[in-house]
Amino acid sequence: MKPHAFVAMPFGTKPGPDGRPIDFNRVYDEYIAPALAEAGFEVFRADREQRAGDIRTDMFQELLMSDLVVADLTLDNPNVWYELGVRHALRARGVILVQGPRPTQPFDTYTDRKLHYALQDGAPDPASLEADRRALAAMARATQSEWTGERVSPVYGLLPNLREPDWKTLLLAQANAFNAAYREWAGRTEIARRKLRPGDILVLADETPTRALRVEAKITAGEALLKLRHHDFALEQFEDALELDPSCKRAREKKVVCLGRLGRYEEASEWVHRLTEDFPADPEVWALLGRVEKDNWIARWRRDGTSGTELRTAAAGEDAALAEAIAPYHRAFIADPSHHFSGINALTLNLLRRHLGGKASDTVIGNLAGGVLWAALTAQERDHKDYWARASHAELCLLVDPLATVREAYGTAVAAANRDWFALDSSRQTLRLLRDLEFRPAETAAALEILDREIARSTPPFEPCQVFLFSGHMIDDPRRPVPRFPTGKESIAAQGIARALDALGAGPGDLALTQGASGGDILFLEACRARGLRLHLMLPLDEPEFIDRSVLPSAGGQQWRDRYYAIRGGLQDPPRIMPVELGPPPRTGGDGRADPFERCNLWLLYTALAWGIDKVRFICLWNGEGGDGPGGTAHMYREVKRRTGRVTWLDTRTLW
Repeated sequence: MKPHAFVAMPFGTKPGPDGRPIDFNRVYDEYIAPALAEAGFEVFRADREQRAGDIRTDMFQELLMSDLVVADLTLDNPNVWYELGVRHALRARGVILVQGPRPTQPFDTYTDRKLHYALQDGAPDPASLEADRRALAAMARATQSEWTGERVSPVYGLLPNLREPDWKTLLLAQANAFNAAYREWAGRTEIARRKLRPGDILVLADETPTRALRVEAKITAGEALLKLRHHDFALEQFEDALELDPSCKRAREKKVVCLGRLGRYEEASEWVHRLTEDFPADPEVWALLGRVEKDNWIARWRRDGTSGTELRTAAAGEDAALAEAIAPYHRAFIADPSHHFSGINALTLNLLRRHLGGKASDTVIGNLAGGVLWAALTAQERDHKDYWARASHAELCLLVDPLATVREAYGTAVAAANRDWFALDSSRQTLRLLRDLEFRPAETAAALEILDREIARSTPPFEPCQVFLFSGHMIDDPRRPVPRFPTGKESIAAQGIARALDALGAGPGDLALTQGASGGDILFLEACRARGLRLHLMLPLDEPEFIDRSVLPSAGGQQWRDRYYAIRGGLQDPPRIMPVELGPPPRTGGDGRADPFERCNLWLLYTALAWGIDKVRFICLWNGEGGDGPGGTAHMYREVKRRTGRVTWLDTRTLW
């Protein structure tokens, strides 16, 4: 979705500084709006909006949330000055000042840079209009690309310690168009997050109306990918968020987690140390540093196929690295004694250090044990179904209590997990560490048995070995003037698709994604079904409309519809319908909306990439031409090449 620009300016015809009339509607229509549109913005001016509702409320919300505000200071118009003052007070940047001829400059903005435009007979001067537009478009693009740079607002410029409000606090309580769109977007994003569908979130992220929402969406998608343990693609999302807002603490923290999980400990350490400098009193930041150091310590000694004795010896030899992990966890718990996560990690690592022959203070261990007990039980009083609080308490019991208590505590913990496979597996990883180092083996084995039993009851996430993405020509409509995929070439296409799948080793355990149109899509699905792949259909339109537009128009349309339903009837999961899952396509300005087929291509691609970039295999049946409209194979080919480059192209110009 395009970024938003709000224009604060006089409306209609007003006397200029010299008394002669200026038609500000023409200034907007001929100068400001075209320049901002050229720069890629969707432009909002309150008097031009046709939406129902309170214009003032919509205006105020756009003023606060738009990526860019353009204020015309040709006149000393009180409304314009008021709107500019509100923006300067609540947003640090994203303002451009423009003005026509005026003999004097207001004192408060005297030193601010302004773009000047020329007038002739009260309207933009044709002789300089193109140059004026180009200058405004260039400044709009520069302001957008340098969003996190210099503070434009004099309020924030003079008060360097003043922080912008969180964007969510700038959402008005009154109903307005932006709020309504945000609530719908946030609701769909939350559903996708709960269902662990990062591909959905990434499409929605591309459709957010402002930069603040794009940052939020990228982080949300990254967190879903992180939970799925697709760390490479998750890292991309957090880096995208940081490109939009380099100061975003949440994105910085999640980037650290990804770097650590990818084994890039030096980079993770560098990033997290910057966080500790910027947020020295934040326990979450210190706990994150502990996590990085803990992962680094484990990576230094853990090797597959090594005996417990050998692992203990190797781990004991990394005592200095273990101490580096303990210190930040301990500091985090001291900073916030209710932070049971950091407390239990500090305690566990201290006891492991003693177990491995290192030094650990009895006083520190006793204080940590008492503190964790209080923190975990207090958290459970606040929320008796808090799995992580129960898990911290269970781990504490494993560290210090008898076997019967350990069994009871872990039984209580898993009861609150709601069969969350990821949460349970995270706890299992901690127990694996204790098992590998032979720490309290009977108690650890009992806890693992309880967790493994609960995990067996949970549904593990489907994890395909390869993800096959397909796009290809439909069988020609009999009325098509120039043949592209004539019905007589169906068997040749089917054989080509089959050979491509076999060459790539497609089989059970792999996933196939496509839409389901007649011709290439259905041939691909039939070939994948024959090889035991799991099939997912993702439709750009409601199913009846999709069949009418993408199945029936082909030669032999009735037979293609029967084949579509034969595939549909054997699916493990019903087709996913884009308007249902993601809502209607976003507006593209005016009454227009994005093309649903292009949107579905991105949906398919993002869904495939969410399984891991290295797993994606794209097969296309294509003549290399642009196609009959947006959203075709040409569009998908460009998108895949731009992101992965893993393409098997069945070129119909040589295939038949």
